[in-house]
Amino acid sequence: MFTGLSAFPLTPTDESGVDEKAFAGLVARLAEAGVDSIGALGSTGGYAYLTREERARAARTAVDAAGGVPVVVGIGALRTSQVRALAEDAQQAGASALLLAPVSYQPLTDDEVFGLYEDISREVSVPLCVYDNPGTTHFTFSDELHGRIAALPNIGAVKIPGIPADQAPDRIAALRSTLPGHAAIGVSGDAFAAGGLSAGADLWFSVIGGLLPQQCLAITRAAADGDADRATALSERMEPLWALFRRYGSQRVTSAAAEHLGLVSHPNLPKPLRGLDAAARREVADALEAL
Repeated sequence: MFTGLSAFPLTPTDESGVDEKAFAGLVARLAEAGVDSIGALGSTGGYAYLTREERARAARTAVDAAGGVPVVVGIGALRTSQVRALAEDAQQAGASALLLAPVSYQPLTDDEVFGLYEDISREVSVPLCVYDNPGTTHFTFSDELHGRIAALPNIGAVKIPGIPADQAPDRIAALRSTLPGHAAIGVSGDAFAAGGLSAGADLWFSVIGGLLPQQCLAITRAAADGDADRATALSERMEPLWALFRRYGSQRVTSAAAEHLGLVSHPNLPKPLRGLDAAARREVADALEAL
């Protein structure tokens, strides 16, 4: 389940709701490309901006469009009761796994975060992935906390932030030493993925993989084959996109890229989020054309 490339598509959304037809098209495109799993309603999918019903419908749409490819569904929310409801909706939709970030308004303590995963892990029937995303949640996991959580029932993986290539072997080895053997380690932060995979991570949770699966599969397969130099070279070819991610944010860039490729209409981000201006869109188009 937690191996290879997990591609996270945009959930095209405007003030009238989710464009389910466009979303289904994005998911089907990933399945046809041969990704190992599809991540619906992650941060790129804008889960926090959607209602429970919109999220339930998006989960069903993703599973239906995936054609048997495993779908990981994000269930993060402010209250544990909301997370429980979202987990039930996702499982009823046919999700193969769940992705849970410790979403908060009041800063959470380690014990509160552990309690969240303890409550949810014992109630679900599919694997649960711990979503470590301090840039969004403003919560920083210690390795000790990761180890405590991973020992709970049904915890299948940890999704960690990107790691510079020269630090990746030590970082992954240290985390691996605290986790039970069944728990997979997945890297995010697309610009750092090649280094993380080559250092021993089990999978790549990818933003741009939700839009450019072939390029990301090539990086993933090169790392799996032990060809770190090729994985790095393929990633470096995508540096124009990585630079735009750093400048404008990955979701805005992905939104503009999906529009440029004719896969979604405009607007496709929920307010108050706004798409890029004309000059930035030209930069995105130029980066895509260079690839």
